[in-house]
Amino acid sequence: MLDRFSPDLLLPPLRRRRAFAAALAGVAAVLTAGGCSQLAQKERELTFRIEPGTASWYSGLPEGVTEFSIPVAAGDKSEQIHAWWWPAARKDAPALLYLHGARWNLTGHLFRIEQLREFGFSVLAIDYRGFGKSDGGLPSERSVYEDARVAWERLAQLQPDPKKRYVYGHSLGGAVAVDLATRLQPEQAAGLIVESSFTSLADIARALSYRWLPVQLLMSQKFDSIDKIGRVELPVLIVHGDSDRYVAPRFSQELYATARGKKRLLLVEGGGHNNAMRLGKPEYRRALRELFGWQGSTG
Repeated sequence: MLDRFSPDLLLPPLRRRRAFAAALAGVAAVLTAGGCSQLAQKERELTFRIEPGTASWYSGLPEGVTEFSIPVAAGDKSEQIHAWWWPAARKDAPALLYLHGARWNLTGHLFRIEQLREFGFSVLAIDYRGFGKSDGGLPSERSVYEDARVAWERLAQLQPDPKKRYVYGHSLGGAVAVDLATRLQPEQAAGLIVESSFTSLADIARALSYRWLPVQLLMSQKFDSIDKIGRVELPVLIVHGDSDRYVAPRFSQELYATARGKKRLLLVEGGGHNNAMRLGKPEYRRALRELFGWQGSTG
């Protein structure tokens, strides 16, 4: 299976850096000309880069997936988060909350959800507000954190046993997962899985542009996992492809070094941003067994 991610990733790294630097320069120009409110709007557009509609490679929901909506308060009204629930074949299977990254809605993430279910998880996957069929406009760091918390409450209903509940986040979703995990006690969840993620949004912006740019002074969307992961009390599995050209594996190594308690780092040889789970399937399964102590699918 080919990696599936933003077409921007097909550009050479230097062109990506120049494009990102140009975007940051544009943000600075907006700040000068229009003030902080316009800056925040532009920054959120650059952070989430939402691709509307259905992913071109999506061929429909597999049998057994249930679609439903989860209500979330939005001021004096209620908005709906679109969700998929795909229970495992085993009734006693562990359940996982899937938190995706930027750009694509759930239709672009089905291949990874399928792999997690193949490992033996029941999966609850959501689109943050502003993505896919969910309500809402342009997301923010605050809104995606809130969506994850509301979805976790639903997962707790679907899987009442906290020893069988996990949080999973990919890329930007890894930062959302880390934030959620800081709010959970060991008696509420069994573990956290973070894949292909980063230390903070400012760090990734510097890595993709020029180190001398003062991006941290411009950015209101922090996604500061490096500051939070040391407060996570759950066992933590951090996974990264060692050939990821979009988010360098050193970010996961830094997260691992900062995490406390029971933890494991899995660097998948030859893995890119999206295929570490597939390429490192045996190692991934072994890490799940050894760190979390449960037996999933062995296929």
